[in-house]
Amino acid sequence: MNLSYEPLSPNPAPVGRRRRNAPNTFISLATVGSVLSAFLLFLPTSTVAASSTTTIPVFKAIADPQYPVGSPDPSEPSGEAPPAADALAGYSESYVNDFTSSSLPAGWDIFTGIPGGDPGAHFGGSHVVFGGGLLQLNTYRNPSWHNRWVTGGLCQCGLSQTYGAYFVRSRVTAAGPNEVELLWPTTNTWPPEIDFNESGGINSGTSSSVHSGALNHIDHRWLRINLTTWHTWGVIWTPTSVIYTVDGQTWSTVTVTSEIPRKPMTLDLEQRTKCSVGTQCPTHPVSMQVDWVAEYTDSPPNPATSAATTTTTTTTPSPSTSQLIAHA
Repeated sequence: MNLSYEPLSPNPAPVGRRRRNAPNTFISLATVGSVLSAFLLFLPTSTVAASSTTTIPVFKAIADPQYPVGSPDPSEPSGEAPPAADALAGYSESYVNDFTSSSLPAGWDIFTGIPGGDPGAHFGGSHVVFGGGLLQLNTYRNPSWHNRWVTGGLCQCGLSQTYGAYFVRSRVTAAGPNEVELLWPTTNTWPPEIDFNESGGINSGTSSSVHSGALNHIDHRWLRINLTTWHTWGVIWTPTSVIYTVDGQTWSTVTVTSEIPRKPMTLDLEQRTKCSVGTQCPTHPVSMQVDWVAEYTDSPPNPATSAATTTTTTTTPSPSTSQLIAHA
C-alpha cells in the first residue's frame, strides 16, 4: 500500500457506552519502525497532550487485502454483502446479520436515556431504525426532548465473546456526533473497552483505542480516512494482540499483553453528542449507516483461548440513572 502522512490534531479522548469520568488517564501510541503489514507502519511513541499535533497515516485502498472486506454484491446498499463463513483463516463465523428485517434483531438492545459521562446528551429509541437493508442510527433535534440533539445507540447484549473477530460495514453521512463501534465488558464494569472505529465528531479521520487498568490507561491510534464512504471496520482480539483493520488491511496493532481485555465483551454501535460543552455537536441531522456485521471465533480453538471460549448469553443490564436500556 502507498502510505502518506498528514498532520492532524488528535480527537478528544473517546467516549464509551457508559464510561464514567476518569481524571487520571494515560495515553500511549505505538513505536515507529514496527511493521504492521506490508503496507502500514505503527504511529510514533509519545505521550500526547490534548492540544498537541501528531502525524497520522492516511488510508489508501489496495487489491487483495489480507482480511475480510465482504463479497461484491450490487444489490447491497454498500455494494458488499457479508463475507463468507470461512473468509477469516483459522476462524469460523459465529454470527452475521445483514439487517434485512425492519425489526430489532434478537439479541440486540436499544439504548435510551442519558449516557454516562455525557449529562447533556440523550439516547432515543426512535433514533435506531431498521429498513432498506440498513441499520441506521440517526441524530436529529427531537421535539419530544425540548428540541435537543438526540442520538441512536444499541448493543448486541445477547451475545458475548472472550476473544474473536468483529467486522462492521458502515459509513456516516456527515460530521457532528461522535460515531463509535466498540466492544464493551458484559459485566458493565469499566474498563476494559476496545474502540475500533471512533470518529470524535469529524468525518475525515477515526481513532481506535484500548482502555485498561483502574486508572484508565489508553493505547490510542489515529487514521486519516473519509468516513462518509463505505468501509469495513474490523477488530481481531486475541490473548496476545488487538488488530485493527479497515477494508481488509491492518492499520494498527496493540501487542502489550497487560492492555488486552480478558473478559467477555459485546459489540456496541452508538452516536454521542457533547453539545453542552461545545464539541461533537451537529448542525444538521446525521446518520451512521450499517449494512451488516459479521463475527468470528477461532476454529479450532487456540489453546490460549480454550479457557475463555465464546459464550452466547441473554443478558439484561440493570437500568440506572446514567443509562437505560430498552429491551425488545
